[in-house]
Order: sequence, then structure tokens, then C-alpha cells
Amino acid sequence: MAFGRRRQADEPAKEPELTDEETVVEDEAPAKAAPAEGGPWDSEEEHPELQRLDFGSMQVPIAPGLGFQVNFEATQVDEEGNPLDGRPVAVLVQYEESAMQLQVFAAPKRSGIWADVRRETATDIQEEAGGQTQEGEGPFGPELLAMVPAALTEEVLAEMPDEVKEQIPAEFVEQGWAPQIIRFLGVDGPRWFLQAVVQGAAIEDEEQWQVLEDVFRGIVVVRGDAPMPPRELLELQIPKEFSEAAEEGEENEETFNPFERGPEITEVR
Repeated sequence: MAFGRRRQADEPAKEPELTDEETVVEDEAPAKAAPAEGGPWDSEEEHPELQRLDFGSMQVPIAPGLGFQVNFEATQVDEEGNPLDGRPVAVLVQYEESAMQLQVFAAPKRSGIWADVRRETATDIQEEAGGQTQEGEGPFGPELLAMVPAALTEEVLAEMPDEVKEQIPAEFVEQGWAPQIIRFLGVDGPRWFLQAVVQGAAIEDEEQWQVLEDVFRGIVVVRGDAPMPPRELLELQIPKEFSEAAEEGEENEETFNPFERGPEITEVR
């Protein structure tokens, strides 16, 4: 089986309720995060000095043209199921027509979990989502490429840019779904596991992928000393830049709603 090139993230049949809080780094210059050979990095080791957003357990490089969102999982809902409160569970990095979801988990002290997570993810995609998977080698070691059916509802099509919609074959629109290629990357660190799920143009577009690769390579993971069971999400925090963006929105009399839905990627556990 051959799908082209790259991949994505999350449990299609059991996705948590996610919402998004967003800030964007804007610049007319093309995005170029300085490559950090040897990363992603543990905070206890020497690592290149780059400008990064501090998400607590993850410090993520920024570059012109990149957008960032924090995905929330609802922890409290009202009688109608609308989220009232939630916890941040993932960071979404966006560049042009590409997106990369980042999550970091606790891992055993003497062994990694990427091999098991990769195998379980492949099984879930094949058995629950009706997709296909293929393992390969990438710049960070073993990775997983998946092809899954993506719904093309009227609501989804209405939100698509015209230039994207025009590229969808008519037969896909008629049948209500289209194949979507998703790329899963993982790195086992000292007592942590960092996962990236990529989708969009970066699957095929080398320039867009290189931007996301440089971001991933430059991440610094802050594990902390607290004991945690393997696969538990490390705590994420909201960077001060997000709070500043919220305050600016209020000054412009715009509503800043951290539970307003935006682009979503599901979460593979």
C-alpha cells in the first residue's frame, strides 16, 4: 500500500470534546524556524536558544507565518452538553494549509512507549475508522502513515475555502466522504513521550513540511519531577501571549471565547 507521503492524530471514533484558544504569529516573510539538530529536547539537557512559546510542559518554537491554538477537553458541561470548563490537552501549530497537533505524555523511566502507541493507533484506525496504515522511517525514526475516510458534509464543505473545495473530485462530494492522509510521529524522551500528528498540505508539500519539522525538532519538553503513570498527559498551560491576545480583543470590543470551536484534530491515546 502506498499513500503519497505523510500523516495525522487522535481517536476518530472516541474523540473528546475539544475547543480552541488561538493566537497567531504574523509576518509577511516566509516561515523559517531555525533547525535544532538533535531535538526535540529535554529541559535538563543543553539545547539551542530559540524564541519559544511556553506551554508549561512544552516550549514550542515560533516563526513568522505560524498560528497556534490550544485544544481543550471539556471537564464540566451544562444540561445541554455545552462546555463550561475544560483543561488544555494539545497544542495545534498551523502553517498555510497544514496543521500539526502536539501532545506530551509521561513515560516509564527505562523504556519508551512509541512502539506500543504506534501499534495500538494502527489497530484503532483499521478496526474502528475503517482506514489503512503503513509504517515507515522518518527524520525522527519510526512513524505511521494512515489513510482514513473523512466526512464531507454540507457543513464541512461550507467552511472550506473555495480553492480547496474546487480540488475535491465530484465523486467524493457525491458519496459524502474523501480519503484523508494523516502522519503520526513520536519521540521517546527521558520519562516523556512527545507525539505529533500532521495533516494538510505538509503531507506532500516539502516546503510546508520543513517548517513543521523545524518546529517539532526545536521543542523543549519540561517533564518535572512529579511521579506520573505512563501515558498520562503532562500538564499544559496557556502562554502569556494568549492572555495578551484576549485582552486586546476585549479592547476592540470583540468577544474572546476559549470554547469557540475552530479547526479540530482528534486525539489518539
